Amino acid sequence: MTVSLFWGKEEVQMQKAQYGILRFAKYKGPEISNIEAHNERKKEKYASNPDIDNSRGNLNYHLIEPVGKYRAESNRLIEEYGCRTRKDSVRVVEVLITATPEFFKGKKKSEIRAYFQTALEFIKKYQDSETIFSAVVHMDEKTPHMHLSFVPITQDGRLCAKEILGNKKKLTWWQDEFWKHMVEKYPDLERGEVASMTGREHIPPRLFKEAVHLTRQAKQITDLLESTNIFNAGKNTDKAVELLQKFFPAIENFQTQVRKYDKTISSLKSDNVSLKRQTQDLSRQVKEATSSSIRKKMDDARLRADYENLQKLMGRIPPEILELAKRGQLTHSDRER
Repeated sequence: MTVSLFWGKEEVQMQKAQYGILRFAKYKGPEISNIEAHNERKKEKYASNPDIDNSRGNLNYHLIEPVGKYRAESNRLIEEYGCRTRKDSVRVVEVLITATPEFFKGKKKSEIRAYFQTALEFIKKYQDSETIFSAVVHMDEKTPHMHLSFVPITQDGRLCAKEILGNKKKLTWWQDEFWKHMVEKYPDLERGEVASMTGREHIPPRLFKEAVHLTRQAKQITDLLESTNIFNAGKNTDKAVELLQKFFPAIENFQTQVRKYDKTISSLKSDNVSLKRQTQDLSRQVKEATSSSIRKKMDDARLRADYENLQKLMGRIPPEILELAKRGQLTHSDRER
């Protein structure tokens, strides 16, 4: 859910993470007809899936429409490529492509279609497009998603799902590459599973926004405490504790999320020196300064600065006030002591 924090007249929305989703499934025989019936909506009712709203079936569409039945298409392609088969050969791989509901909120139909088209282009980068015989987008369920089906034929013409999908390491590679491909166009998407150990992790834009909001809120609290005097001590302390009680859950959530990117954030300080040298020469390096890599470094450096400032601001709050806020109670006798 979305967490709302109220600060005076300002409402701050703490955004939920948005993830792109890519899943594979392998099919060998009769079950191929079952997935066709589901994907192509050939049933009148779907008792096993109550989320399907038949009244919205007209909103579904194909990015690749099958010429014939799934099993017939699979057999045709296997024969065309001259593949050897066994009784237990995987004949169809189905890819489920979607995203978490937060990603689709507020998006137009054309924008949703563009997302799935971008995902289709990703699959085509690594799988012969001629082996893909269906890509259908379902808009009649709670969350838009695409079922993409292909015959697992390798680049050298063998029927081998194992080589294409591989082991756990290869599946992680698929997830990494999918995220890299999608995040270029959709920077709010996060890597949903453990990312590869090489390189830096992408810091999602929502963390930058949250850092700005939290820094502003922390400053409001410290300013309130610094303006406290003998005449307004009780009122200001009450207000500071009230703000802190709302602030703690947000800052704890933010710190938990930032820890995922410790490796990236810790390396930003060393980047700052070279970044300053680059930005000092902007008049002669306009093209370089407007490149995505430079903009990303500037954004990352800004996040580090916000994060460090936030920690400094928190350090200025008196320990006794923090303790009161954590306990969630402030009595009149507490103030008079």
